[in-house]
Amino acid sequence: MCTQHPDNISLPFFAQNAVLAGDDEIKEAFYSFSHIGSNEQLWDCEGKEVDNFVVKKLLTSYEPYFRRHVLGKDKHLTIRVPNPAVEKNEAKIVLEVLESIPRNFDVNNAFYQDDTPPITEVFVPMVTKAEDVIRMKEYYKRFVVGKKILPVTTGDITVGEWIGKFKPDDISVTPLLEDKESMLNVASIVEKYVTSQKITGHQRVWFARSDPALNYSSTATVLIEKIALQRLHQLQEKLSVDFYPILGCGSAPFRGNMRPQTVASTLKAYPSVQTFTLQSSFRYDHPIREVRDAVDILNETKRSHPLLVEEEKILALIEKMEKAYQKQVALLAPMINKLSVHVPSRRKRKLHVGLFGYSRSQGSLQLPRAIPFVCSLYSVGLPPEILGLDAVDSKDVETIETVYPSFQKDYQSFMPYLNEDNLKYLPREFASVVAHVKKLFPYEENHAHKKITSIIMQDLGNENMQLVKENMERAAFVRGFLG
Repeated sequence: MCTQHPDNISLPFFAQNAVLAGDDEIKEAFYSFSHIGSNEQLWDCEGKEVDNFVVKKLLTSYEPYFRRHVLGKDKHLTIRVPNPAVEKNEAKIVLEVLESIPRNFDVNNAFYQDDTPPITEVFVPMVTKAEDVIRMKEYYKRFVVGKKILPVTTGDITVGEWIGKFKPDDISVTPLLEDKESMLNVASIVEKYVTSQKITGHQRVWFARSDPALNYSSTATVLIEKIALQRLHQLQEKLSVDFYPILGCGSAPFRGNMRPQTVASTLKAYPSVQTFTLQSSFRYDHPIREVRDAVDILNETKRSHPLLVEEEKILALIEKMEKAYQKQVALLAPMINKLSVHVPSRRKRKLHVGLFGYSRSQGSLQLPRAIPFVCSLYSVGLPPEILGLDAVDSKDVETIETVYPSFQKDYQSFMPYLNEDNLKYLPREFASVVAHVKKLFPYEENHAHKKITSIIMQDLGNENMQLVKENMERAAFVRGFLG
């Protein structure tokens, strides 16, 4: 599933400028389908203006392609809406999106002369309870489609007779779980949802990767997801409902390490996952042939059972790393916040607001979202994947590798971007953190990246923020991802 996460440093060939917006995202959806070979495009209605004419623009702008590839059957457009329980200021966007689904059905119907709906599914972010998805599904059935049987006025014709049919009759609603408690509680949340809605065929469940990493550390998040996938599989056996997990993953190791070159190891690490997100860096920061080949592998691979997890051992490791990570992030927060506002923008939209952040657990501490967070730390030569890893020893690494087979390989991919010369500018605790992690993951430094991050640290000290911004971009080109 291609998404609109702005983690790319290179620009797509169709972009009018560095910040993708408006009709560029229509072109992007077509490009994802036609050139990359993806069968699904996420359309994000969270934190930006809703484009209610996406379907019409796609069909009219690229008619020959969509005559051959039916939208809603061969290619899928899936909408992410805000969660009204969390994003109060964005709540009414949900109503706009849900009301647009029958109208987009009419557009598709006129184009294909059949009843294939172009949009059949919405994603609800930051789900913490079954009601978050139950309400979305019930609202659509009761208030969007259900009003067709109501009279316009007393004794008058019905809304359906006046306006026409409202199709589809029902939609799929997929929960996006983004915090530790909700992911570990996935079985309870999903069971309540599927039983209340009498879902008997299949149900998708999306596990976030970036935002949990921001709160608990990258490695702890992987382990949380391993337990969640195991618990979801156990629920599948119990209910005889097929659950199709989605894993959100970006190109930075901190956010998933999902690049064309790592597809094989990612599939091995997550054998039960049905859908992986292909974020902007995956698509635009690599040669198109490598991207297409990787997408072919993903499309052809069948899912299997999740890796077996000894939950008690893994939960203990999660707790250790989470505590160490949060202490370290608190020390770095002032520098991160100062740098993050200078991270190059790649989308004309507000970032997804996030469910938690440190304001709840760390007093008044606030942090940016995951992409600028990652970019900020890489830009000073401190890969964020390092944080929290000083809490584990070589024996713990062996335990982690039983459920995370590419652990060593993944972590050796970011260590070359460590700049030990910059440690003198950081709180003194980080010298011992880095020394410990170096023993676990030997590495050879990337000299080009080290040179740029040394310059960034000097310019940061001199408050020369324009040069900082320019060199943050240069360093990202060396890495092959923004954040």
